Amino acid sequence: MEIKQLITFKHAAENLNFTQTAKLLNFAQSSVTAQIKALEDEIGKPLFERLGKRLILTEAGHQFKRYAEKMINLSEEAITAANGEEELTGTLTIGAQESQCTYRLPPILKEFKAAFPKVKLVFKPANSDEMARKHLMEGLLDVAFIMDERKPEGSLIVEQLIKEELKLVITPSQPKSAFSIDDLKHETLLLTEAGCSYRNMFEESLNSFGIYPLDKIEFASIEAIKQCVIAGLGVALLPEMVVKKDIKEGRLKELPWKSSSSPLYTQIAWHKDKWMTPPLNEFISLTRKMFLSDI
Repeated sequence: MEIKQLITFKHAAENLNFTQTAKLLNFAQSSVTAQIKALEDEIGKPLFERLGKRLILTEAGHQFKRYAEKMINLSEEAITAANGEEELTGTLTIGAQESQCTYRLPPILKEFKAAFPKVKLVFKPANSDEMARKHLMEGLLDVAFIMDERKPEGSLIVEQLIKEELKLVITPSQPKSAFSIDDLKHETLLLTEAGCSYRNMFEESLNSFGIYPLDKIEFASIEAIKQCVIAGLGVALLPEMVVKKDIKEGRLKELPWKSSSSPLYTQIAWHKDKWMTPPLNEFISLTRKMFLSDI
């Protein structure tokens, strides 16, 4: 199989439209069809099927897409390495939580872009630490930030960057001057998505106290949770970096909270077999330096 065929397949798998793929690649539609057919003949299974007017990937197509992307990336990296370009190009795909993107990564990205202005950075949400690990294993991410307990990692290389403090917060206008854990039975919990490490820790800790709140609201955005706490909609457990300034300036009130769970760490992870390109090495190095300066 040829790289040209893999690139055609990748675009067709993303667009699910051979006509649009042909226009994008400046091919005749018959050329796109022929390239896909050649791949299917070589693989021995159909990669696409038609359901009425809809074109969809088969299960084999979904599986092959992961490997096609790896082979395309590897080909681009090999050409770059062979040419010895001073200004490297390519794409770095990073998994990160919203809180990391907002409060920690901007200075890292600024310095990285100064060193590698032609490298494209793509951020994918990593609210679930297990999903981030899965995507690293499948090669869908080059590197990921994970906020979790220390765990044995197998095929992943994981470095602890910083221990995270969590704060239980409520609006300052709540009427009670004293607030106990037991009071959480009657409060609305504002929670991150299922799979988030500190949501799991929060709910497990509450359950250990015999508290099973029924009133819960789930959000995809940490910033949305914070604004809803400020508006008086409920309580939330959030990383200190998200709420520190708001507590100091009186927009949020910190409640007493101590978890019995293991501490959480922000960690950076990548696959042990990942080809460590100069941009990826530099990104990891900058991350270590920036987090060390925050300790």
